[in-house]
Amino acid sequence: MRFLTRSLLGLFLAAVSVSALVYAGATLVGAIQSRAEEAGGSGGEARERVFTVRAVTVTPGQVEPVLSAFGEVRSQRTLELRAPVGGRIIELGEGVEDGAEVTAGQVLFRVDPADAEAALAIAQSDLARAEAELREAERALTLAAEDVAATQAQFDLRARALERRVGLTERGVATEAALEESELAVASARQALVGRKQAQASAEARADQAATALDRQKITVSEAARRLADTTVRAGISGTLADVALVEGRLVNTSEQLARIIDPDALEVSVRVSTAQYLRLIDENGRLRDAGAQVALEVAGYEISSPGRLVRASATVATGQSGREVFVELANPRGFRPGDFVTVRLSEPALERVALLPASAITAGGEVLVIGEDNRLSAQPANVLRRQGDDVIVEAGTLAETEIVREVGPMLGAGILVRPLRQNAEGQLQPDEPEMVMLDPERRARLIAQVEGNTRMPEQVRARLITQLSQDSVPAQTLERLENGGGPRQGG
Repeated sequence: MRFLTRSLLGLFLAAVSVSALVYAGATLVGAIQSRAEEAGGSGGEARERVFTVRAVTVTPGQVEPVLSAFGEVRSQRTLELRAPVGGRIIELGEGVEDGAEVTAGQVLFRVDPADAEAALAIAQSDLARAEAELREAERALTLAAEDVAATQAQFDLRARALERRVGLTERGVATEAALEESELAVASARQALVGRKQAQASAEARADQAATALDRQKITVSEAARRLADTTVRAGISGTLADVALVEGRLVNTSEQLARIIDPDALEVSVRVSTAQYLRLIDENGRLRDAGAQVALEVAGYEISSPGRLVRASATVATGQSGREVFVELANPRGFRPGDFVTVRLSEPALERVALLPASAITAGGEVLVIGEDNRLSAQPANVLRRQGDDVIVEAGTLAETEIVREVGPMLGAGILVRPLRQNAEGQLQPDEPEMVMLDPERRARLIAQVEGNTRMPEQVRARLITQLSQDSVPAQTLERLENGGGPRQGG
């Protein structure tokens, strides 16, 4: 008996559930049919879908293209610090460290001068000896000259004696033997004079050699003094120290690089551009134009910028490279450092009868979508001359003063009806005036009844809609939402 009761109760509950489901389905089908009948009986036709687009006017004019490229900051003035002499570093200048500022003439470091001082002392000693040798040679030359003069006088005396003896012999006073004796005396005096002149020539040669040796020794002393001075290294230019490898007590070799001095006020940027871009930077004579530039460095969200000027181009192309390398001189290098990777914007010659448009206005096929008088789109080709960032420069031509779509999407194409959004003088978007529709009395009464019967609609919104529907013309967008069964937007 209990089993039968439970079975009947289960059948009853199943029947109730099935009945509820059937009732719910019938209610849903009836609502759908009612909505379809209302939509069909309203006399409205299916409306074409309208897309809202942002519009921009193609305004022809003069545009100065900007060539953007990346470059590396370099120093125009760098001094390598090398050890002029080898030895041990015994002293470092004050504040000599990596990144320190130095001025021209400041002492940077000193090398042990003991060897240089000893070499200078030896050279000075040799110089004193050479000076003494020159003085001795000059005295010997003076004595040789006096000896020659005395010998010359003796020769002249014997020559006059020979002349007298010849006269006496002709008169028969002197004998032939006396005459021969005088002739022998003259010959002997002549030979002695020649010997003294040879001694004088040797003295002159010795004096010349002593003078030459003295000059050479003076050079040696000067070289030793210079090497002694080179033990103290000073800054040749004012700038910033880099790559410092100076430690007190370190042994250094001659010409070993120990640091660099970089002038922070003389910087330039090395920029590599393509051959096509390089051709736009030269004039008809093949020389670089006097083009201005803007150099920017982004650091942690901040940007350091400096104006610049295109100054020169590299004479060769490195192996494995392409394009051309040009150099931009920085006018305000504050904040930049050699090695920085920067963005360089070079000004190209201005183009006439062109327009600057957003890159999003160009389709993949190189066309723009022109908005006609009936707000329908038509595709027209666009001749893109330059691409720079998010913009493009196009040839105005037939597109001049036409209105095009600013942002082309996949749903847009030729023949599509759009509602353009235009910008006012302040740059704010202003939609077109809403399309108004005249209502007949029967349609107005039906829509008002629909709004009054919508209990889910707020009272204020319901009152506003009833006021709008009571007017002679109603916005088409409002009618479309009501007739499609949707309520008004909270903001509209």
